[in-house]
Amino acid sequence: MPALPHLLVLNQYYRPGVEATGNLLAELCESLVEDYRVTVVTGRVRDHEDLPSDEVVNGVRVLRTRSTVFDRARLHLRAANYATYLADSVVRAFSIERPDLVLTLTDPPMIGDIGLAVARRAGVPLVVVSEDVFPEIAVELKRLENPALVGLLRFLVETYLRRADRIVAIGETMRRRLEEKGAPPERLRVIENWVDTTRITPQPRVNDWSRRHGLDEGFVVMHSGNVGHAQDVATLVRAATFLRDLEDVRIVVIGFGALHAETMELVNRLETTNVSFLGYQPREVLSQSLSAAHLHYLGLTKGLSGFVVPSRTYGILSAGRPVLVSADPECETVRMVQAAGCGIVVPPGRPDRVAGAIRDAYEGEHDLEEMGRRGREYVEREADRSVAIRRYRDVLAELVPASRSR
Repeated sequence: MPALPHLLVLNQYYRPGVEATGNLLAELCESLVEDYRVTVVTGRVRDHEDLPSDEVVNGVRVLRTRSTVFDRARLHLRAANYATYLADSVVRAFSIERPDLVLTLTDPPMIGDIGLAVARRAGVPLVVVSEDVFPEIAVELKRLENPALVGLLRFLVETYLRRADRIVAIGETMRRRLEEKGAPPERLRVIENWVDTTRITPQPRVNDWSRRHGLDEGFVVMHSGNVGHAQDVATLVRAATFLRDLEDVRIVVIGFGALHAETMELVNRLETTNVSFLGYQPREVLSQSLSAAHLHYLGLTKGLSGFVVPSRTYGILSAGRPVLVSADPECETVRMVQAAGCGIVVPPGRPDRVAGAIRDAYEGEHDLEEMGRRGREYVEREADRSVAIRRYRDVLAELVPASRSR
């Protein structure tokens, strides 16, 4: 019986890290072990620095580089994490058994260039899964403003986008953005991110988790996920100032990120008493924590549509809860929510409009239960793990036979 083809995967983040892309990648790799020998070259995990450098996890060989795990809130420390991961990933990727196929995500964005070099040296195809569009997202957020550096990064990203055998975009707007960057249209495929609908399921709003965190009473609006530049949590916090008369409205921010401390300072400065913070919740309680909200906030900073897609949307919908989306009209999430009828949409950066939508929901202007039901139906049909994995298998199957015959 011939050996299974060898799939080499490169990405800085992988489980047990809290990053959504790392957990999605782990689910993808573990689902592919029936068809491939999967090797992942990933970085060290903060608070899990003692993990082995080489181990097999659920059938996947995981190689962890000697990368730093500094706090990513500061740009120069994040750059150090990127640099150390990239440097050691080159050594790891070129020293292991020849792959039949190379797949990279975009953490960090330049990892696609290393994937391209490994694939070309081995004479095998390269698949790039674009989770965001760089450096445009950093430019839009004003995180990168040096023209020379932006130009260099744009060149590096466009190099592998033009040469990859397949590029997976996680939404139609992102697909168009990638075409504009030079990705050949015939090599582009759209596969949305996903959720395991058997793992995250609708639960009663009042449950063990909500009791433990004092969220049984009142009307709960939740942000659950990264608290960074793209998520625009500040608009939700500012919206709280328009809701001071509704004493039983509770706004809960769950997670960490580059702007977590700044967001807490904003709450103190605005003297809002209805906003509270919790850390990331373990995966095993997500069904209960997500179900504890009446309404979930999904913010996306103005101008970022198509450059990034909020993957946390799918977990919320899988829990059967409606969403309040604050984003540009062309945003993938806006289009999905409007098509599925599973939430409320307002323009980005408008705390007054966010507050108005929350007030309407609080006063019963929307059938939140029906919206949640529709969202659950949507992810079961279009964004369940089984659907996405089947689409990835189809993409990889287009390339592997040609690779193994070379």
